Amino acid sequence: MNRYVNPKDIKVPEDYKIEVFATNLTTPINLIITEENEMYLADSGVADGNGKVLKLTSNGFKIIAQGFNPPLTGINYFQEKIYVSHRGKITTIDKGRKTKDIISGLPSWGDHHNNQVIFSHDGKMYFGQGTATNSGVVGLDNAGWLKNYPQFHDYPGEDIRLKGENFATENILENPQIDIAFTGAYSPFGVPSTFCEYVKGVKKASGSIMRANPDGSNLELVCWGLRNPFRLKFDMYGRLFCTNHGADVRGSRPIDNCPDEFQLIKPGIWYGWPDYSGGYPVTLPIFRPENSPPLKFLLKNHPMVPPKPFVSFPNHSANMGFDFNYNYDFGPLGDAYIALFGSEAPETTGGKPLPCIGHRVSKIDMKTKKVSDFAINKSGCPASFTDGGGLERPIDIVFDNHKYMYIVDFGMGAEEEKEKWLPNTGVIWKVSRIK
Repeated sequence: MNRYVNPKDIKVPEDYKIEVFATNLTTPINLIITEENEMYLADSGVADGNGKVLKLTSNGFKIIAQGFNPPLTGINYFQEKIYVSHRGKITTIDKGRKTKDIISGLPSWGDHHNNQVIFSHDGKMYFGQGTATNSGVVGLDNAGWLKNYPQFHDYPGEDIRLKGENFATENILENPQIDIAFTGAYSPFGVPSTFCEYVKGVKKASGSIMRANPDGSNLELVCWGLRNPFRLKFDMYGRLFCTNHGADVRGSRPIDNCPDEFQLIKPGIWYGWPDYSGGYPVTLPIFRPENSPPLKFLLKNHPMVPPKPFVSFPNHSANMGFDFNYNYDFGPLGDAYIALFGSEAPETTGGKPLPCIGHRVSKIDMKTKKVSDFAINKSGCPASFTDGGGLERPIDIVFDNHKYMYIVDFGMGAEEEKEKWLPNTGVIWKVSRIK
């Protein structure tokens, strides 16, 4: 399929220009630019089952390594090696293009995965790890991975006690002994929990941020209680921020109106998942889906009252990659620009259509915390919704060493097949300031 692209369909501030930088890409998920101004692109591999790393050459992007477990969620460059985050592993590629797994066994066989690594000023490697489930309970919405990994579930970052809440569903496991399965929190499908049940915390926790040495040694847990910390980045003051996705209206424990979060990360903090969203308890009426019983806590006692996000985005915006601007020629110093992927309605919204949430690039004034649209289709909706040529699925933002912003656009989904992505529909957009 050839995707129609037209930057004139995208609205940016009047003193900026947006143009097409690259087309005919397949599920591009992450772009990096090295200090030598070399550009590398990650193909998530979800379209063909083969995660890839590509390098920009005079003849376009060319594959330099492939065969990574999809989804490949991010790449980075440090000390002459490319670091590849793919399902369950972190792998390095050296100058000779030899690969080496430096971290494996990450709990990434569920809904969310281990994400792009970044490096701090002291050389430590940080990365986010998503949860197995939507809101702490394995259910029918996890059928896509449950039959292959029937014992997989979420793991807490510290010792917890459960309230013993269990959820009844059809038993979809092979050769079930019973028709109805009762499943508790932090348990495999069909395994109920009991009141005050003790669950031991682990280092490789679900919904966490971890760090290690660049060779993968000395793995440590930084914090947990994040549903899907998709992208991390340090600002110029050394503060660590992450994008985090709120829960969906799906599964055995659907939750409505959960904001997507831009979190300031501090070590040792519990950020609230699965019992808080946006810093508020999910037992509040606003989080109760229509025609559903009131929500109850899964944890008997909470590690702490979690902090509220630095900034919140509307439910289902799906905030993804982001970058800070450090060039006065582009705009105010330190502002953050975030790619909003958009909703996966109706699967994640309780059957409701929600086509015009996200699908844009937003700007955060880091001093006032004000959020504004920076690049958005003139229709306000994804390009496919109006047969336009603008943004479809923004997923990453990166600034180069000069004064340009690049927006990675993941591509177009196949209307007839859920979770299928059309090859050669990914785009990279380039934004510059005009004077």
